[in-house]
Amino acid sequence: MRRAKRMRVPEARQKRWLRRHRDRSRLRRVRRLAGTYEVKSLDGDLVARARALKRRLLTQAPEERLRVLRTESETFVHAFDDGWAVWAQEGQVPQHGDWTVWLLMAGRGFGKTRAGAEWVSAKARAVPEAKIALVAATPEEARRVMVEGRSGLLACALSGERRAMRWEPGNRRLVFASGAEAFVYSGADGESLRGPEHHFAWCDELAKWRRARATWDNLLLGLRAGDGPQAVVTTTPKAVPALKAILGMEAPELVVTGGRTRDNPFNAPGFAQAMERLHGGKRLGRQELDGELVEDLDGALFPRAMLERARHAEPVARESLWRVVIGVDPPASAGGDECGIVVCGRTGDDIAYVLEDASAGGLSPEQWARRVAAAAERWRADRIIAEGNQGGQMVETVLRGAGLRLPVRRVHATVGKVRRAEPVAALFESGEAKLAGAFPTLEDQLAGLVLGGDYQGPGRSPDRADALVWALTELMLRKRAVPRIIGLSV
Repeated sequence: MRRAKRMRVPEARQKRWLRRHRDRSRLRRVRRLAGTYEVKSLDGDLVARARALKRRLLTQAPEERLRVLRTESETFVHAFDDGWAVWAQEGQVPQHGDWTVWLLMAGRGFGKTRAGAEWVSAKARAVPEAKIALVAATPEEARRVMVEGRSGLLACALSGERRAMRWEPGNRRLVFASGAEAFVYSGADGESLRGPEHHFAWCDELAKWRRARATWDNLLLGLRAGDGPQAVVTTTPKAVPALKAILGMEAPELVVTGGRTRDNPFNAPGFAQAMERLHGGKRLGRQELDGELVEDLDGALFPRAMLERARHAEPVARESLWRVVIGVDPPASAGGDECGIVVCGRTGDDIAYVLEDASAGGLSPEQWARRVAAAAERWRADRIIAEGNQGGQMVETVLRGAGLRLPVRRVHATVGKVRRAEPVAALFESGEAKLAGAFPTLEDQLAGLVLGGDYQGPGRSPDRADALVWALTELMLRKRAVPRIIGLSV
């Protein structure tokens, strides 16, 4: 078989081909970047189009998504993928730009890391001379999450930027495509931030830093380069002094955003639902899933740790209860406070359970009375305990008008709310009272009762807590008449 003769391409022709090929490659990169920056510049029409595409894709199967994307231009697809303005959720961007510290306090999996990385990347593009501090619990965690993580700075680089970035693990330095530099620091070594000046800072999971307050203070003292230094803090909330100090800052220096785990549609299917079934409404779930800062007040009559110990995991059936009462704390007016409606039951072994919190606000007397009647029917209640200070006889009259035929006992408050609650708190402490489920709003009110003080919880008045106190007092603390046989001597 004759061997094909190899053709020799003139050197000048090779050079022309290589030059033309380089020009075309450069043109493609420029087009991609142009499309990317077009989205990033918040062009109204293009962003609206991209957001509409995102909503459409989220409702379709993976194979259908690919078919839809193939109908779009390559430039638009790259812009669509890179455009953080399109993908950011509420809470992942600050409400305004006139701030010194942005605190993003959210549940796990909400997208805090992505929000921090996108913000830092944008600052690095806008200020090429910027020096940026990256602070995590440890240098290893900063590298694993903030720099190299799936939502970190390298992963969030725009099309064409990644190759121009340089990560130097030995020096703990990241050089951006623009020339801006980011340096890694540890939340366990606050002294390392004594001296360096920075334009911007990103602090991740501040609530778990070993020396959070010292590190934070030194960071702020060095945040003095450039015209408008800023710091973003992305963390799951925990009641540590450094986080409390940040929350103590005043507007407009501080802007706070947040979000819940279930708000992120890109988590693994069923993850948020499974976690909420396990921890929803409990202190751990409110902190780690809902991003709430749940803390105890000094001298709290119902410490949250005590409430957690008193939580009963299994549902309590009506058949296991020998008596059920409903505590009612009526509002002074329909437009005022809530009507506290709490159902409690007692078992044969003398353990009381909080069964339901049916409290609600903004109800007329007829409406809350019907709500009490419905709860009584659901639980086959034996008695209603209603505070009569607000309305007196009206409470019983309204309940009767709602068709309630079981006994109603009116009680009158003669001492303060905290004094009335002290014996009930002792029931929880001793294990004689338990929570048959999670009751976040009711628990917040209980945690707001301060020993030797007054109510310091959410809202103007602890109506739910009052209703619980009346119900448990009736079930467990009220003295009952004991039948006696008196012998008569003849």
